[in-house]
Amino acid sequence: MSYKTNWRTPSNIALVKYWGKHPVQIPANTSLSFTLDACHTDTNIQLTEKKSSDPFEVSVNLDGVLRPDFQPKILSLLGRIESEISFAKDYHLTINTSNSFPHSSGIASSASGMAAIALGLLDLKKQIEGNIEGDFFQKASEWARLGSGSACRSLYGGLVSWGEHSSIRGSSDLYGTPFLEDIDPSIKTFKDYVLLVEVGSKSVSSTAGHDLMKNHPFASARFTQANQNIDRLIRILKTGELSDFGQLVESEALSLHAMMMSSIPYYILMKPNTLKIIEAIWRFREESKLDVYFTLDAGANVHLLFPASIEQKINNFVNQELSGYLNKAQYICDQVGNGPIKLKDV
Repeated sequence: MSYKTNWRTPSNIALVKYWGKHPVQIPANTSLSFTLDACHTDTNIQLTEKKSSDPFEVSVNLDGVLRPDFQPKILSLLGRIESEISFAKDYHLTINTSNSFPHSSGIASSASGMAAIALGLLDLKKQIEGNIEGDFFQKASEWARLGSGSACRSLYGGLVSWGEHSSIRGSSDLYGTPFLEDIDPSIKTFKDYVLLVEVGSKSVSSTAGHDLMKNHPFASARFTQANQNIDRLIRILKTGELSDFGQLVESEALSLHAMMMSSIPYYILMKPNTLKIIEAIWRFREESKLDVYFTLDAGANVHLLFPASIEQKINNFVNQELSGYLNKAQYICDQVGNGPIKLKDV
């Protein structure tokens, strides 16, 4: 007998960044993110007759191309939840996945990808074993975290936190938590233009970057800063003071990359055009007085954040002043999204 499941899960962009962790996949500080919409991963998982005696038998295809290099991370996840997915040992798992955005370029493909795999595995467990105890998406978020930390935030729409924090009800180190406080309407409908400075794999993976925080000379101060910024951001989200929002979010982005540049070994993921875009954003904001801000993920690409009400002006700005800094003038028009959806089986 065979089973299959098919999910679409979004990426997310952290406003307050998570960088550094404890075993096993526990964040060193709390983070808070926007769930995206256009940047997503579609993942189909099929269970068929097993051929070997290996504990888990997995094959992974990205855009129809077999990717054995993806296997170790997925096998690690399966091993971590082995006691809860004993059914998977009886089958060959074929994972077919595709992204709506470039893989491994700093748009959190591991977040959307692992979230989709966690949802698929939990859905298959439900098909084979019956009802799942507790909240389905919370359990999927916990599993996703064990595959990729930030993946736990991709299980819900809107604003999502991860990491226990006294100011966020229900927050946990073990799974993502939807941020359910009232926030200013303009922030609820924020747009995110993902400016593609570079596509392709990063020179240093996020996993390696997190590991370098273990002996980082500024790690303790950074974790304190991030947790304090959570409190600041919560106040800003409620009041809608967009200039304060922008200052905090831009500072968080630059702090993230400062940790990379001051680790041992040190490294730089930003590119010259990343800095040119940032400077252009600052000039444009000063001249136009518009609420347009940037954040960065762990890569060279720039996320341009702004209220939906000024989208046409920002679109003109990107096309006229920023497109020359982009890889083939590419950018993705994204926005705050509603979270994962189950697709029809294929």
